[in-house]
Amino acid sequence: MAAGTDLSPPFPVLESGFIKEIGSSIEDERSEVLVETLKQMKIGKPPRHLSVMRHCMSSVRLVSSTELEFDTEKSFIKSPSDEETVFSPVFRSGSCSERGPKQYMEDEHICVDNLVEHLSATVDFPSPGAFYGVFDGHGGLDAALFVRRNILKFIVEDSHFPNCVEKAIRSAFLKADHAFADCCSLDSSSGTTALTALIFGRTMLVANAGDCRAVLGKRGRAIELSKDHKPDCTSERLRIEKLGGVIYDGYLNGQLSVARALGDWHMKGSKGSACPLSAEPELQETVLTEEDEFLIMGCDGLWDVMTSQCAVTIARKELMLHNDPERCSRELVREALKRNTCDNLTVVLVCFSPDPPPRLEIPRSRFRRSISAEGLNFLKGVLDSNV
Repeated sequence: MAAGTDLSPPFPVLESGFIKEIGSSIEDERSEVLVETLKQMKIGKPPRHLSVMRHCMSSVRLVSSTELEFDTEKSFIKSPSDEETVFSPVFRSGSCSERGPKQYMEDEHICVDNLVEHLSATVDFPSPGAFYGVFDGHGGLDAALFVRRNILKFIVEDSHFPNCVEKAIRSAFLKADHAFADCCSLDSSSGTTALTALIFGRTMLVANAGDCRAVLGKRGRAIELSKDHKPDCTSERLRIEKLGGVIYDGYLNGQLSVARALGDWHMKGSKGSACPLSAEPELQETVLTEEDEFLIMGCDGLWDVMTSQCAVTIARKELMLHNDPERCSRELVREALKRNTCDNLTVVLVCFSPDPPPRLEIPRSRFRRSISAEGLNFLKGVLDSNV
């Protein structure tokens, strides 16, 4: 570069862009540094005062960043009208039962959308309330029918109700089991699994003894609220073996395909004694939110041929079409029959809102994902080589 090269054109730009932003107290010093730095950059030398340039740049950025934070803070001020409203569920239910390929129908179920009306307000409990149950009988219908008719009565008449609903439910399952054994007109060797859902306001208590299952539909996701009590389940196996029971080919004592049930007194012995076949339920408490759209309760005839997520996906699609829980439960039963279930089928579907589930919005990706023809052929070659 010639010694007399004129640097005046770029300098005024730098003066207005940087030096005036920083302040008059360091103007002269910074000016000299910037001019010298530009000279060195023009002749290909590394600038000796690059740190000073960075300091100048960071000072400018700091000012703009402060302004941005101020604007952002103003834009997120909430008005009183933006306060979150408390979700209040509205209970609507539908059910469907089919004998399926079996010779006899041994399932029972119950749907109570309004407990106050159902019990004629004779019991003091929180409102609104609802109660649902699925009972998968075996060895005859007696046990399933008896439990369906009496389980709610045992719950609300328990001394712990409504102050401690969990204890009332546990006690009611055992009372129903013992009362069935005492009923001489019924076949006490028949048995049943029991799955119930008791709801007060937003609080839902699911109780399960057996292999029926309760699944919550939460914005399209399946949330299992009960555990299938199969004899070969690790926790059930340990409990059974600790109490002297054995498991043959997945069957408790070689006779029963469930680890918990009411009835089956030919396998339990005397009342009050510890037994590998338990009538005690496992409980799961859930506080409902606006994301919780519906509950599916089904016997094992449904879950033997369908995953929990599959059932929720089918149910949500049906509810979006017609918003009818009865038709939705029929569709789940129909689908299970198409998949060749080998058992009786019972499905109860409970909606928590009068409106159908909303359409799910999936955010678009900022980047388009694509693959070239060359890449596609490469992947095909890899797959073919692994066959």
